[in-house]
Amino acid sequence: MEEKSLRWSLVTAIAPLTWGTTYYVTKHALPADAPLWGAVLRALPAGLVLLLVVRRLPRGSWWWRSLVLGTLSMGAFFALIYVAAQLLPSSVASTVMATSPVVMMLVAWALLAQKPRVLALAGAGLGVVGVAAMLLTGGGEIRPLGVVASVAAMLMSSVGFVLATRWAGGVDVVSSTAWQLVAGGLVLVPFAVAVEGAPPALDGRAVAGFAYVSLVATAVAYLAWFSGLRRLPAGTVGLVGLLNPVAGVLVGVLLAGEHLGPLQVAGIVVVLAGVLLGQPAVDRAVRARRDRRAGAVTAAETSGRVPEPAVEGGAHRVQRDPVRVQ
Repeated sequence: MEEKSLRWSLVTAIAPLTWGTTYYVTKHALPADAPLWGAVLRALPAGLVLLLVVRRLPRGSWWWRSLVLGTLSMGAFFALIYVAAQLLPSSVASTVMATSPVVMMLVAWALLAQKPRVLALAGAGLGVVGVAAMLLTGGGEIRPLGVVASVAAMLMSSVGFVLATRWAGGVDVVSSTAWQLVAGGLVLVPFAVAVEGAPPALDGRAVAGFAYVSLVATAVAYLAWFSGLRRLPAGTVGLVGLLNPVAGVLVGVLLAGEHLGPLQVAGIVVVLAGVLLGQPAVDRAVRARRDRRAGAVTAAETSGRVPEPAVEGGAHRVQRDPVRVQ
């Protein structure tokens, strides 16, 4: 059980690690003035590639479910993330998204009856502390509109991810991911045309950037993410998502020359501690240790009266009468 949960946590980690790199790619390789077309070109190719793999169309309620999930988790989400990536430093934009574990736990509690575990809540708390440390010490200009876009993306995606878990029954993960990506891309096309006009002209750098963002940081990443959501509690998956800001900060430092101060280093350490603390294996280990201690105490109580400490003189101690006054 522990090996399986750890393995699926590692698979799930593919998603936030690649998502953390998209902030840098978006800011340095993709057109800055076409967020809607940027979201379309990220979601639609990824969904079509997966659709070619499964060769299966939605049935019944999955037509409208795909539209809802695709809009929440991909369409509007990608557009907002695109805006955030253009207006915020990579480290700041990615750390804002790290607050999603708390929201996912609350939504999962309401919609899936998954009551948050104490250690998961503690891990989320550590994650928030780490986020605050990285956000307060991040270099570059922090624009309010970018923060608003990032927070809105976090809220919408958290709700979408939990709903995807609730509706997952009877459909394989590749099919549902493909439908959501295609729906998310298509729902944005009319808005992109109305607001931004024709698709932007792309040079070789932009084509390579969109290829990476769409195929790796979207198709592969969402397959890993939704696979984790089907096998792990939503709160655990949300905590694994805390690797997103770690990747974003490190990519920003290594490739963009962004400043990494002592508090940001401490924030990264705290975030990683939060991810580990919220893993089911850690929770089971703590419970097992607590149960063993409780069992030992119970055994001692039920084994009989504990012998009294030996007194001076042992078994041959002479009973002395009090001295009488004649």
